[in-house]
Amino acid sequence: MFTTMYIKNSSGFIAFSVLLVFAISITRSADEPKTIKYSIVQGWADKLGGELASLGDFITRRKDVEDSFKQAQVVSKNGQKIVEEMAKDLKYMMDAKVSAVKRIMDTAENTAISYDEEPVNQSFQYYNAKEMIEPGEIITTPIPMIDEDPADITTPIPPKEIVLTKKKHFFNEAVNTSVSSVHVPTNVYDRATEVIKAIKWSEALDSIFYNNYIGDPTLTWQYFGSSTGFLRQFPATKWVEDPVDLYDCRLRSWYIEAANSPKDVIILVDSSGSMTGQRKDIAKHVVSNILDTLGPNDYVNIFTFSEEVTEVVDCFRDTLVQANMGNIRELKLGMDNIETTEIANVSAALTKAFELLETFRESRNGARCNQAIMLVSDGVPYSFEDIFEQYNWKELPFIPVRVFTYLIGREVADVKEIKEMACKNQGYYVHLSTLAEVREEVLNYIPVIARPLVLNKREHPVVWSEVYADVEDPKMTDWLWEIKERAEQKERFIDYRKNRVIFFSPEEQHRRMIMKQRMNQDPYSNNQKYNFMTTVSVPVFDRRENANITEDILVNAAYWVTITRETKVANILGVAGADVPISEIKKYLKPHLLGVNGYAFIVTNNGYILTHPDFRPVFQDILKPAYNTVDMIEVELTDDDRGPRDFNLALLHIRESIINQSTGAKWVHVKYHFDEMKRVSRTRRQYYWTPIKNTPFTLVVTYPETYGVHRLQIRTEDEIHRILAKGGNVASFFSGINWKIHPDWVYCKYLNEHANETFATPELELKHFLERMKAGGWKWPALRTPPPPEHAMFSNISTRMPEKDYYYCDRNLMQALVYDAKVTEWFSKNTSGGSGSRDEKGGSLLSSMLQRNEFKQRFGVTVSFLATHSGLTRWQDHMNFGDESKQSEPDFSETHNRAIDEIWYKRAVELYYNNKNKRSQDGNGKDDDDKNSYVYSVPFDAGNRNDTLVTASNAIFHTEGGKETPVAVVGFQFHHSAMYTLFKNITSQCRPNSDHSCEKTCFTGDYQCYVIDNNGFVVISEQLQETGAFFGEVKPAFMQRMLDDGIFKNVTIYDYQAVCFVGKNIINMANIIQTPLKIIWWFLKNAVSYVLWLIVQIFFTIVQAYDEVPYDNQYDAMADPDFEDPTAGRYKEPEFNKVLINRTRPEPCDHVITLYEINNDVDPTVYRKDAHQCERPYVVLPIPSSNLILLVLDTLCPLPSHVPVLTTWPVEHDYNATLACHKARSVELPRRRPLTCINKHANESIIELCGRGSSLVGSSWALIASVLLLGQLWHVNGN
Repeated sequence: MFTTMYIKNSSGFIAFSVLLVFAISITRSADEPKTIKYSIVQGWADKLGGELASLGDFITRRKDVEDSFKQAQVVSKNGQKIVEEMAKDLKYMMDAKVSAVKRIMDTAENTAISYDEEPVNQSFQYYNAKEMIEPGEIITTPIPMIDEDPADITTPIPPKEIVLTKKKHFFNEAVNTSVSSVHVPTNVYDRATEVIKAIKWSEALDSIFYNNYIGDPTLTWQYFGSSTGFLRQFPATKWVEDPVDLYDCRLRSWYIEAANSPKDVIILVDSSGSMTGQRKDIAKHVVSNILDTLGPNDYVNIFTFSEEVTEVVDCFRDTLVQANMGNIRELKLGMDNIETTEIANVSAALTKAFELLETFRESRNGARCNQAIMLVSDGVPYSFEDIFEQYNWKELPFIPVRVFTYLIGREVADVKEIKEMACKNQGYYVHLSTLAEVREEVLNYIPVIARPLVLNKREHPVVWSEVYADVEDPKMTDWLWEIKERAEQKERFIDYRKNRVIFFSPEEQHRRMIMKQRMNQDPYSNNQKYNFMTTVSVPVFDRRENANITEDILVNAAYWVTITRETKVANILGVAGADVPISEIKKYLKPHLLGVNGYAFIVTNNGYILTHPDFRPVFQDILKPAYNTVDMIEVELTDDDRGPRDFNLALLHIRESIINQSTGAKWVHVKYHFDEMKRVSRTRRQYYWTPIKNTPFTLVVTYPETYGVHRLQIRTEDEIHRILAKGGNVASFFSGINWKIHPDWVYCKYLNEHANETFATPELELKHFLERMKAGGWKWPALRTPPPPEHAMFSNISTRMPEKDYYYCDRNLMQALVYDAKVTEWFSKNTSGGSGSRDEKGGSLLSSMLQRNEFKQRFGVTVSFLATHSGLTRWQDHMNFGDESKQSEPDFSETHNRAIDEIWYKRAVELYYNNKNKRSQDGNGKDDDDKNSYVYSVPFDAGNRNDTLVTASNAIFHTEGGKETPVAVVGFQFHHSAMYTLFKNITSQCRPNSDHSCEKTCFTGDYQCYVIDNNGFVVISEQLQETGAFFGEVKPAFMQRMLDDGIFKNVTIYDYQAVCFVGKNIINMANIIQTPLKIIWWFLKNAVSYVLWLIVQIFFTIVQAYDEVPYDNQYDAMADPDFEDPTAGRYKEPEFNKVLINRTRPEPCDHVITLYEINNDVDPTVYRKDAHQCERPYVVLPIPSSNLILLVLDTLCPLPSHVPVLTTWPVEHDYNATLACHKARSVELPRRRPLTCINKHANESIIELCGRGSSLVGSSWALIASVLLLGQLWHVNGN
């Protein structure tokens, strides 16, 4: 800390400076040559390490725990067998979901055709998810307007009443499992004839929904998404519109991909001068909605055309890009920058599109299935048949490229040509004149592309979606971020008004900067707000071949006539689907078989991860902009010196084998981050992979080579049965309350929640099953999910088991857990007066208890704990009477109950092996220090808090026949203040056992002493506020010296899931140069807009005068009694600008992170050196039996003046382009196309339906009439 002294008298300041320099000179001359003796520091390190290790051994009873597992055996893992068994279980589970969805499909198709001619009463009631009420809930009905014609007032249809119950299986949503509910999008009128008709006939799906759920209680949400827009969902639940309901099932990936085979799409947007104003806005909205209907199996690009044809995203030149979330976002942003000018060259645009599609078709790139051109324009001069004959009509009746046309504007020229372009190319034509109708009309292209699929009839492709966040709309990301920035801006204004001096103080500005940096760069966030899913879906076909249609036709180019006629149809009714939560999939991955730092993950046909431990889709409780397009090579990082996105060839070969659904295995050197991306480790991992049959997914398992190739196995195959047969009580091993099991693992579980009791905690559930085992008649289920029955429609499922047998138990995991509980039962006993060894008796026990009590008092030990490989955690609380410091902290068992997944467990195991490897390199035969080594850590934000706890952990390994495996970890937590006191007492003496103080110690001002962990974070410092900080930020010069001397080494990590923030005020400088004509046009356009805006404002002001609604939650600064008008001259304009935040937009990007670790390969002699003057201004030594080093610095050695601060904060990597553009310029990663492609049928050419248009209403006179009406209203109200 530096304190600046201000001395008003300049001569006094000069005198003070001279004295200060003189004093320093005297001190330097008196102390030189300056040395720090290696032997003294060695004594301090040995003493500190010995004291801490003794504490750990006494408190944790480490050796007793080690002895407890001596009877178990160590066996080798068979990675290929593990991955194949997991894949088989996942296949059975997923087949069951497919079977359920196909039953929904069959029922829907049969029901729809039988209800075809049945009339529907417009007052028909159904369970509307937005309107249905629970018993006792107050119904609110709209009040009719005073001036409304009584003849036009209709009686509102009362909402249906429903009983809802919260169920854990459905994410604690209140549901009714007897019926389904219907969600209707905001832009769809639920009483429209086709909509209400489909809602009524689809009620018949309730029985099959229910039977599916009874037959497979692991099913969650089942649904039918109708092509008319509504979603029927089972079980019934309310739909909360918070903050706004944007949901439309037809825009969800599971619907689009089931309804259409993959497609290449080129969107041509007219950017000629006639498209200025509202027409451009409508066109942009059309394009945005088209993009919303595309998924990662589709390819797309957008071109604007006037005199020239130009890509809206320059880096997507002459290509099609995968329609993933990142590229779609880039295209939407590109549409914001289009300018209208000159005249439209439609011929050049069509030629460009056809040639590019032909290139992709012939080179077998892109989607390799459907191809389409979407033309968005306000009119075309003719139908361009010559271009279609050249590119699209060579193989009639097959047409390789469909053409969809969107005519924009109210007053347009002849529609014949633009409609013929669609009709003659198996497309569809729509006419759009308002923004409100865009979405519904855009969606008409989906059933057209689906026609070959419907005509085929025999095949209903099964589609599995990418991972997605339930009902969340990706477009909400930007909106939610804007809400956050508004809240931040409001908070800044309030703080500014409270106290300007404090707000602008350097300390406050620094605090705000650090806080924002931590928020924006924190790679971890809470995912619990979102339910991540994959969905299996199949298309549902309308089996009718003919249907009556009503359409508007233009007669004599003068007026519209509505007619009804019969025609050939090939319609899609909708899509049937069922969700499979990612949390459910994880239950099949059996982490206990893979061990500590082992894990499984699933990869899609596109190379994206479906689930992975490093999948981080959320930042600051908001979905990331491209959260579901994370490639497997972006989370599995090879340990090499390659730059960002320069991926290792070995890993690329593994990826290619995985997406092609091969089976294989390979070793790879990798590096990985953990502990909030602050720590790094490097190891060699084994990868095994195999396909999950009948799905696009491949399962991969991996574990470390060093300590992951073996596992513990009990010698008795059926430990539970053996104990019960001898009259033992298995449940007695789980007595008391100081134990927990891993909350995310499946030990034993009822599959049928509604038929059995639910349990408040996993521990209660476990004890229930242990008691059930004791009762007799116990059976271990052969399979977790039995093979599903045939999907044919039926009302009763005769193959289902009795309800009491709806459970699953993992036999191997339960046997291991019971064994662990039995051999560690002693750990939690004698909690009242210290805890003796399991074999201690009489005086020995009393002596041990007294010693432990002394240790607990001296070090402030709060808890000791034990965690085993089976997920069991035991602990003892040691909080002393009157110890209030821990009361504010969450209980240990609440935050540290995940056993092998805890950071302290992983680090302890890694330290054991790092020490072992180091010992083998040194040729040292001792292994006591390896087994006795503890990992010590403090929170990164510990600072000078007085309640900071140190966590210490030690790995227990079991060795048999040359094989070694981690079986448990023991540890304890104690007060940091006690550790600091111990450190101070030891480093204040010359020799460890000396009673005389030294002239130069860590606390005499001559030395600065630090205890640093193996990743460079400060555990102990003389300055308490530095506790938990990275040493490179505290003393960058000395950290750099240790890097140069090889004591530490840096490891570069790339975060390919990062989010960066781009300023909203960044504009395209090319758009600033305007022609005089554009400037005049811009002026006139804005002048007219302003006048119209003024008229509308006057009108609404008049209306609001009659019906004013106060908003109680709206903050009114003017009404605040403490408000001071900022315009009253209290501050200068530049000062006020400093209060404003920089408005930003979240964008995907890559971060580069430099992390550090102790160098275990360094020559040990580097530690055995004295400090000599300033050539080597420090002594550093490992602290025995720990992950710590002791660093003693010479405080008077001058530091380099320009040493950059070393930090572990992520830094954006600049590609001189957006991330999407950089990926587009790189070599495209291979992907496997979906197996099904149905893009043509011989009978499609006889279907005539190819479009509809809006009635041509409204003209320039309408605006004049509106103005006159407003004037009349003004006159009337004025009188």
